[in-house]
Amino acid sequence: MNKPILNVEDIPKPGQWFTLSLQHLFSMFGATILVPYLIGLSPALALISSGLGTLAFLLITKGKVPAYLGSSFAYIAPIKILYETGGAGAAMVGTFIAGLVYGIVAIVISKSGHRWIMNLLPPIVVGPVIMVIGLALSGNAVGNAMNNSAGKYSMLHFSVALVTLAATIIFSIFAKKILSVIPILAGIVIGYIYALIVGIVDFKPVLDANWFEMPEFVIPFVTYKLKFSWDIVALVVPIAIVTLSEHIGHQLVLSKVVGRDYIKNPGLHRSILGDGTATIISALIGGPPKTTYGENIGVLAITRVYSVYVIAGAAVFAIIFGFIGKITALIQTIPTPVMGGVSILLFGIIASSGLRMLVDSKIDFGDKRNLVISSVILVLGIGGAIVKLPYNIQIQGMALAAIIGVLLNLILPGRQEADENMFESNEENKKTA
Repeated sequence: MNKPILNVEDIPKPGQWFTLSLQHLFSMFGATILVPYLIGLSPALALISSGLGTLAFLLITKGKVPAYLGSSFAYIAPIKILYETGGAGAAMVGTFIAGLVYGIVAIVISKSGHRWIMNLLPPIVVGPVIMVIGLALSGNAVGNAMNNSAGKYSMLHFSVALVTLAATIIFSIFAKKILSVIPILAGIVIGYIYALIVGIVDFKPVLDANWFEMPEFVIPFVTYKLKFSWDIVALVVPIAIVTLSEHIGHQLVLSKVVGRDYIKNPGLHRSILGDGTATIISALIGGPPKTTYGENIGVLAITRVYSVYVIAGAAVFAIIFGFIGKITALIQTIPTPVMGGVSILLFGIIASSGLRMLVDSKIDFGDKRNLVISSVILVLGIGGAIVKLPYNIQIQGMALAAIIGVLLNLILPGRQEADENMFESNEENKKTA
């Protein structure tokens, strides 16, 4: 491992601190604002909640884990369903429950260790579910790319999406250094400029907006009355269980980058609790669920700056940006086809990462057991299957697919121990580092 320029506990100089923190802010910016944009939530609150959530995560992990937490793509479909059927209140209750699941799992892991969750979520289950998360959203991405504000096909709007997509791909493949980890933001900027040229951007809201503007926080008992239903649980809990594997994967990659074993110190239970706490904070003010960001891990790997103070600085910047009215107004003027163009690649990458997990884990599809589990998960999830239970409980789409996948893995004969090399290769990480 190359010697770090700034290690985890190092405090940067003021000018260096400012620049490095802004770099992390921009690396997460595009993805973090895209999620609330697609769901219907406030981008400003997404920024503020990501900053507050990251600071909480750093405190809970004792300032040992330099991770930034942004909006989670895995929850787009369930939170969007809750928002459309029950408003922001239902979406926030769902977000709160997702964070609560993380908290419960963290407590169990602290008492009994983490091997059980590895065995519950082997790659043959998690891989196809991640593929479903990406592919189930593909229709939304294409619709946003092709249609105008009236919902009708427009070649002009589609051209904006294609330019955005092309720019994002070019930055993803050919960009060097820091630009290589912000292709989403760069693609959005290029797409926005093209949309301005072709005349589908109304810049007036930015001119009219105040520099300082208080976001419309979504607060329980103040903005909305709490309404609990088992439908909400059925939608978000299976996704929360699956995204735990994403969290574990990020911690292992981060361990390898930084050269420390974060599964043992400060402990997987602490990082999971930090992630859950960030999501609960987000739910209490109107933001989407949170997750540790691979984009920021990429920045750490490129810059070899691991300081948690730099991450904390980025979190503070995100909070400040959420209160700048002109920035919020600018985000809201981004045309739908720009976001549609970026989403085509992003959702495809999510699906492909599920496929990559299967390949990396050397899953044998000559084994009928593996073939059955993956096939059922993919068709139920992408097809949008729904199970209607008593008391108006519905389990649908990727949530149903995740549950069925876990059950099939537990029930079908021939089950082997989960391939812990996907999640728990601590010794190998040490050697590589």
